[in-house]
Amino acid sequence: MLLIPCPWCGPRDEAEFHYGGQAHVAYPDNPAALSDDEWARYLFFRDNPKGPFAERWNHGAGCRRWFNVVRDTNTNEIHAVYRAGEPRPVSA
Repeated sequence: MLLIPCPWCGPRDEAEFHYGGQAHVAYPDNPAALSDDEWARYLFFRDNPKGPFAERWNHGAGCRRWFNVVRDTNTNEIHAVYRAGEPRPVSA
């Protein structure tokens, strides 16, 4: 199992969390102006790197807050954890 360090609760078992997809995906400025293809790209197209990747996680069985994790998709090693709204750490 993966041990995820919640910024508010500390390290907890992966079973307490819900994955929320790629972090730092900006909501469109004018959603009404988007074409169907642009909406599809916003909703479904995400990066899929091998290596460090910024993800959103929710501590559903704990504080219920959203936060970001930089996790290596190849090794599952967690490089950084930071609160939602904060920029991605430069070293991660």
